[in-house]
Amino acid sequence: MTVLIAGCGDLGTEVGLRFAAAGHRVIGWRRSPGLLPETIEGVSADLAGDLPAIPADTDIVVFAPAAGERKAETYRRVYLEGLSNVLDALERDGIIPRRILLVSSTAVNADTDGAWVDESTPVEPPTETAAITYATEQLLAARAPQGIVLRLSGIYGPGRTWLIDKVVNGSTGEGPPRYTNRIHRDDAAAALVHLATAVADPAPVYLGVDEEPTPSTEVFAFLARQLGVGYEPGPAAAEPPTGKRLRGDLLRSTGFTFAYPTYREGYAAVLAGEGTRHR
Repeated sequence: MTVLIAGCGDLGTEVGLRFAAAGHRVIGWRRSPGLLPETIEGVSADLAGDLPAIPADTDIVVFAPAAGERKAETYRRVYLEGLSNVLDALERDGIIPRRILLVSSTAVNADTDGAWVDESTPVEPPTETAAITYATEQLLAARAPQGIVLRLSGIYGPGRTWLIDKVVNGSTGEGPPRYTNRIHRDDAAAALVHLATAVADPAPVYLGVDEEPTPSTEVFAFLARQLGVGYEPGPAAAEPPTGKRLRGDLLRSTGFTFAYPTYREGYAAVLAGEGTRHR
């Protein structure tokens, strides 16, 4: 069985390594295939251009590109046009994978002033890029009934230290706290493999978030203690948190178990230097 990772960046590489460790042939499409580890067969590909031939035994496709910038034209080219191009290539080569997984974003859901959000919450994209992301989900649903969408939020892990850097630099801001929702990169990769291989009758959409949405001030305070640096929340920190709280019960109901169920375990591992970009 062959697994195709279309857009084999940091997350896609971790997904590919897990499939390879399970004994599958893994092909990774990216513009710089020489950066991939040896267990992934790197193939040069621009998802919006002419795509290589797809092996006849391709059983799983993971579409996991990264836009690189928050511009509508970039999102449209990378996500919407990229997925359409991949689906066209599958049809061109007569390939019908058992599963096609799309890495999406919880940005498709608008803020809810602290209310809970799950897969049943009506989608109201708050920005043009979010609207394009949601249109990509709809394209998959229309063209691939075996498609599965995993909406991720706040991916962190090796090389993804944005919140840590804010605490170190003292740039956490003075506004009211916001609910933050996140998932460790390794858990995001494990969830994609789990949905592709271990769920007999998957739902069309899952939220990929850990078990504890948390006000930003609490996360900053935790990181400051771990780093041994000062952190003084501003006077607005006493206000009720804004934002949205994402509920990942549906993913957990499939039997998926988090290695890092909350930010505490995950960031402790990051600060301890556990894990690498390419193991």
